[in-house]
Amino acid sequence: MNFNKIKNPDSIITKKDLRKLGFRTLPMEHAWNYERMMHMGYAWALMPILKKLYPEDENFKEALTRHLEFYNTTPFIISFPLGISAAMEEERANNIDTFDTKSISEVKTALMGPLAGIGDSIFWGTLRIIATGIGTSLALQGNVLGPILFLLTWNVPSLLCRYILSFVGFNLGTEVITQANEHGIMEKLTKAASIVGLAVAGSMTAEMVNVNIGFSLGSGEAATTIQEILDGIIPGIPTLLIFWLSWVLLKKKVNPLIIMLIMLAIGLIGAYTGILAV
Repeated sequence: MNFNKIKNPDSIITKKDLRKLGFRTLPMEHAWNYERMMHMGYAWALMPILKKLYPEDENFKEALTRHLEFYNTTPFIISFPLGISAAMEEERANNIDTFDTKSISEVKTALMGPLAGIGDSIFWGTLRIIATGIGTSLALQGNVLGPILFLLTWNVPSLLCRYILSFVGFNLGTEVITQANEHGIMEKLTKAASIVGLAVAGSMTAEMVNVNIGFSLGSGEAATTIQEILDGIIPGIPTLLIFWLSWVLLKKKVNPLIIMLIMLAIGLIGAYTGILAV
């Protein structure tokens, strides 16, 4: 199979553009932050393609802003969603008045969780261990090939994935959009992606945010924590309330940095007074 190929002969985007897209993922995490994580790297990787698709500054800025939203997944396979985004942006550029831009964000979000699970298992959970095993076994014998083979075993597959998946993602995105338009299922596809995306965002919140109430009722072995009572009603109620509060503040245009500082202050005060427990 030829991965270095664009299936759509009428595409504005060329092989050179997709090669550049793949290699622009290398500094993906250089601007990683706790507010939106990979958003700057994602937008920067797409920037040359967006400039090509949207020669007018207004449309280009709108597209660039669209990709500055929260995003995070395994960096070695980030070129796959980038390729799909490029295909969808090209479709939007060709149908600028009718294409629903929400679908671009929804498809990205829907892919974020599953790709992270697959990518982390392959690269962090498998390839890194194999590379470390090969490298350290030789290094312990005093063989200079130890660190060299470690670097090759780790970097060659990751670089190939960055390169190949940009083409795979772009071609897949083009095919899906074409078939969806032909069969009139674009609206259903967008809705499905939106549902999956919301589920991913919800599961990430439940997994990454942990709020425990430290107060207890009773004494000794009969003591029951407030957290246990709340979990018996609906698990994760404090986390849900924190998420809701953050959402309300964001809707009111409060700076995310201010929200983070508020959360930090609440955490410190809660831990100091015993209201919150580790």
